Amino acid sequence: MENNNVPKHLYFYSVGLSYKKADAEVRGQFSLDAVAKTRLLEQAKSEGIESLIVTSTCNRTEIYGFAEHPFQLIKLICDNSNGSVDAFQRVGFVYKNQEAINHLFRVGTGLDSQILGDFEIISQIKTSFIHSKSLGLANAFMERLVNAVIQASKRIKTETEISSGATSVSFASVQYILKNVEDIGNKNILLFGTGKIGRNTCENLVKHTKNEHITLINRTKDKAEKLAGKLNLIVKDYSELHLELQKADVVVVATGAQNPTVDKAILNLKKPLLILDLSIPKNVNENVEDLEGVTLIHMDYLSQLTDETLENRKLHIPAAEAIIEEIKEEFVTWMKGRKFAPTINALKEKLNAIKASELDFQSKKIADFNEEQAEIISNRIIQKITTHFANHLKDDDTMVDESIEWIEKVFKIKAS
Repeated sequence: MENNNVPKHLYFYSVGLSYKKADAEVRGQFSLDAVAKTRLLEQAKSEGIESLIVTSTCNRTEIYGFAEHPFQLIKLICDNSNGSVDAFQRVGFVYKNQEAINHLFRVGTGLDSQILGDFEIISQIKTSFIHSKSLGLANAFMERLVNAVIQASKRIKTETEISSGATSVSFASVQYILKNVEDIGNKNILLFGTGKIGRNTCENLVKHTKNEHITLINRTKDKAEKLAGKLNLIVKDYSELHLELQKADVVVVATGAQNPTVDKAILNLKKPLLILDLSIPKNVNENVEDLEGVTLIHMDYLSQLTDETLENRKLHIPAAEAIIEEIKEEFVTWMKGRKFAPTINALKEKLNAIKASELDFQSKKIADFNEEQAEIISNRIIQKITTHFANHLKDDDTMVDESIEWIEKVFKIKAS
């Protein structure tokens, strides 16, 4: 599939890796923070790539864009993360053209999410597109495609119940705590990190544990104070982290740091401690398990906890897929029309030139030649011929690129 804004030798790709084949540690190696994303886009632009978007979440790092070869996009990920090409080859994926389009639809509508029906990814795709567009890296094809995915996501969210029921990593973490920690209402809970997952976890903790001993710590203290003010919780300075860890019975780590912030060196425990690491990359060093009484649970384990809610969501997959197919068909129709319209227009111009030449010749050769009637008849014939070609190019079974090439060769035309 080519786009009029890019040369014909470019293809639309989706390349990346996700929770499906890459564990949390590997996903952490390929994770891209805001600075790395900007650096990647700027590198892409300098290397002549004309349109792409990049997403990096706790569950996936993916690029959608145009390239001659997928390695151009894989290289961008590896150059701007701690991931290697060898590691990518083991766990990564490459989708091309229609498969790449299909993948973006499934990702953006929550069907490919680690927790089915999780719609958080669509806001990240929107943000990624806006970022790319601000740097001149989003062509008309990409804008139309992203808008189609957003439309599908909205319709699935409102017309199906695939996101019904409370289930998320933050919710699953609280459920785990409730099932595994006795007398949770009287335990000391420490939440380190107040980003989106941290906030959601905190709200669930307050709602479901009825605990009044929840302490918040964040590198940026005012963010923690803002959240604590809403929920009437305690806030401590980042410098007091090691002290609060000694007091805690349960620690939830949900920071955005690129390296572990909690390890056994800062733990001086006198009682059992449950640590839940909800961060990508991992923010708790696995060496904490060397200490007696420490239990470490990572978000990948929590994401595998299925319950009745998730089973019920699966019942709505067919309805969601039907919405995707409907919107995707509209997009593909637009895409095909946009691709072959210049060829049809060039064909029409060529036929009109032949017509004008022939009418001029016949008007000089035939007495009483009715040029007006000949013009009407010729125009109708040209319209019918071009319609036949257009219908052929619209057909799902048509090899559009090859047909366009054949038409241009036979009629000696070149689409603008």
